[in-house]
Amino acid sequence: MNARSTTDTIRVAVADDHAVVREGLALVLAQAGGVDVVGTAADVTSALALVAAHQPDVLVLDLRMPGGSSLDALPRFAAVAPRTAVVILTMHHRPSCARAALRAGALGFVLKEAAGAELVQAIRLAHAGGTYLAPQLAARVALGSDAAAPDGLAPRELAVLRLLALGHTNAEVGARLFLSPRTVESYRARIQQKTGRVTRAELVRYALDHELFDPSAA
Repeated sequence: MNARSTTDTIRVAVADDHAVVREGLALVLAQAGGVDVVGTAADVTSALALVAAHQPDVLVLDLRMPGGSSLDALPRFAAVAPRTAVVILTMHHRPSCARAALRAGALGFVLKEAAGAELVQAIRLAHAGGTYLAPQLAARVALGSDAAAPDGLAPRELAVLRLLALGHTNAEVGARLFLSPRTVESYRARIQQKTGRVTRAELVRYALDHELFDPSAA
């Protein structure tokens, strides 16, 4: 993508599955000056149609929407609108998500909690061919690793928890990790103690809340 002047009016499309978020973002961007919101979309499919029709300078794209993975769809956005820069907007703080987005071709990664001046800055940088990364994540992304595991869970405990949350029995977890069922049970007991979750349903909820696994893999 060729660098463009940041003094031009920037044509922006917004894609988020929550109507109140779309409306709020459109209002924020309209008040920013030099930004024209050309349309909004509620899912990946309609977002693709929107950018194909309007060829915006920048697409503000929610990381998770109906209609498929936003990141997996980035090549499709590039195919239908090759000059449209993408800024990911998300509530997810994991550095791995930011790294994946940037590797997939996004030029910005903004947290929804800071969707105001930071989003406008990200849009303007992306329009000019630059990259914006949420300051809260920049250091951890540069280090190449996520933050410390929640509640001090060790790597093997995280592996056991992910498999348990996906519905595997102790024996199945042991077979996948080359552990005995008894050892898996010991790991499970430590996980329960550290997280304060006891039942499988509670462990699944915990894993989802901390983005420790992809439920679509179940």
